[in-house]
Amino acid sequence: MAAKTKRHRLTPLPALEQAAECLKTLAHPHRLRIVQMLLRGRYTVGELADACGVPSHMASEHLRLMQRCGLLTAEKEGRKNFYSVAEPHLENIMQCVEARFDK
Repeated sequence: MAAKTKRHRLTPLPALEQAAECLKTLAHPHRLRIVQMLLRGRYTVGELADACGVPSHMASEHLRLMQRCGLLTAEKEGRKNFYSVAEPHLENIMQCVEARFDK
């Protein structure tokens, strides 16, 4: 009796191209730190900049890039923008990163 082989459905290439772009965006230590923080709560640009040790304008650029990929969202409250995670799968990605590199 011949063994049955399972055929796994492969993700379409255009979807993988989109995934690669978003992963490239995440592939920066300050952006990974920002994601770590935002998985724990909402923060302002200034708070995120302080945690990363960068000026606010640099933190804003990191946030803008991640928003463009749909990873983050911003909510204005008064004069402040509070950032939060929009893509729930970021938690899984960060768990993999932390499991591998947080030694």
